[in-house]
Amino acid sequence: MALWIETQSIELRPNATEDELQAVIRAVYRQVLGNAHVMESQRLISAESQLRNSDITVAGFVRAVAQSDLYQSLFFETASPYRFVELNFKHLLGRAPQDQAEIAEHVLTYNTHGYEAEINSYIGSDEYGSSFGENIVPSARGNRTQTGVKNVGFNRTFALMRGFAAHDAGKSAKLIGDIAGNLPTKIVALASGSGASSSRGKRFRIAISGANFGARVTRSATTFEVGYNQLSRKIQNIQKTGGKILSITEVS
Repeated sequence: MALWIETQSIELRPNATEDELQAVIRAVYRQVLGNAHVMESQRLISAESQLRNSDITVAGFVRAVAQSDLYQSLFFETASPYRFVELNFKHLLGRAPQDQAEIAEHVLTYNTHGYEAEINSYIGSDEYGSSFGENIVPSARGNRTQTGVKNVGFNRTFALMRGFAAHDAGKSAKLIGDIAGNLPTKIVALASGSGASSSRGKRFRIAISGANFGARVTRSATTFEVGYNQLSRKIQNIQKTGGKILSITEVS
């Protein structure tokens, strides 16, 4: 299943068992490190122990992973500044940057205040707090239209989240041209080997609201069921009619 289509909230609840704690820890590593494999020697044992002892929250553990030498080696030292910021949005807020102003703001934060301040600007934001709070693992929010976010943000998040088997290695920003030029981001078919092959025979249900189908027909809420091959085109048509995507879920 493609990662952008369906995400599950993982929360660390009071009195969690060790198995539940480990599930949260694995989910944080997977999300924040962009599916990179984490060897035992790379795990943040001290931060894991602090989480286990309730000395830090899940948000605190997310911060520790994002400020770790491992994160820096994967996504900062080998990437362009734009790619670094792009991935911070994906890993920590579960979405793509909306526009050039957002990217410029974060590049300025890093250049002026340093690496830790740049990471803290996401985790300490109102958006992070309202989306995940202190004890929910960040996850992709690209499967629905978000309040206050333009429709193009869906396409851009879609482009960043494609493929469950993908990892986030790479120096170049994926969205730099579209964002810098204030251009729409096109939805394109996944390449072979991207992790989408298992989705091609499946069907998906798209729930939307506010679509205008003509002078006499405006639907407050409706759903469509389409095959994988029709999914991208249907998303584009929904956006053209002014509809807001509430969710995309696999039905078969």
